[in-house]
Amino acid sequence: MLINRRTFLKVSGMGAMTLFLSGCGLSALLGTDHESNASGKIPEKGSISGGKAMKIVVITSSPHPKDESTSCYLADRLTEGAKGAGHEVFTFDAANSDTHPCRGCDNCHMDGPCVFKDDIEKTLMPKMLEADMLVLVTPLYYYGMSAQLKTIIDRFYSRTTKLNGKKSILMATAYNSADWTMEALVTHYNTLVRYMNWQDAGQVLARGCGSRPLVEHSEFGEQAYQIGANL
Repeated sequence: MLINRRTFLKVSGMGAMTLFLSGCGLSALLGTDHESNASGKIPEKGSISGGKAMKIVVITSSPHPKDESTSCYLADRLTEGAKGAGHEVFTFDAANSDTHPCRGCDNCHMDGPCVFKDDIEKTLMPKMLEADMLVLVTPLYYYGMSAQLKTIIDRFYSRTTKLNGKKSILMATAYNSADWTMEALVTHYNTLVRYMNWQDAGQVLARGCGSRPLVEHSEFGEQAYQIGANL
C-alpha cells in the first residue's frame, strides 16, 4: 500500500506524540537515566531469607505474550537471581489461567476451601500456603494493579489467616514516568502488607517502561535480578 509523504509524517507524528505523552518517549530518545525512578534498596545478601533456601511464588498478571510483556520481564529477572541463590521459585500466570473472582459467599469462612475449584484453588493456593514469599507482578492499569492480579488477591480471603506472616515483593511497569504514577498502587500494596502482616522485601516500580525494549534497556531488570539474588 502506498502512502504519501504528508500522511506518513502525520501518522509518524501521532505515534511520537503518544510516546511523549506516555512519559517513556522522552527518556528513551534522550537516554535519560531512570535512577530517579528507583523504588527500593537492594537487600543485603541473605538478610531476607536468613541464609536459608526459601519457597517463592511469583504471580504474573500480564495478558500480553510473555516475550512482549514488560512486567513478565521483571519477573523473569527476579526469578533468575533467586534461583541462582538457591531458592525454589514457582510462577503462576494469572492472566492465562482458569480463575474466578471472589463472590463474597463466605462458604470458606476465611479458612477454605473455596467454592471455585479453579486453578487458584487447585494449583496456586497450595503453593502459596507453603511459600515463604509471594511476589506480586503487574502492569499498571489506570493507576492500579491489573484485574487479573486483583482476582488472585481477592481470593486470599479463603485463607486469610494461613497466608499471614509471609514475605512479599511488588513489581510493576508503567508507561507514565511522572513521580506520582505508582502512588495508588503502592498505597494499596502497603495496606495489604500491613493487613496480612507481611514483610516487604522490596519493590521494583518501573516507570517510563511502556515497551519491552524500554524496560530491557532500563536499570529495573538488574534491580529485580539483584533483589532476587540477595534474598
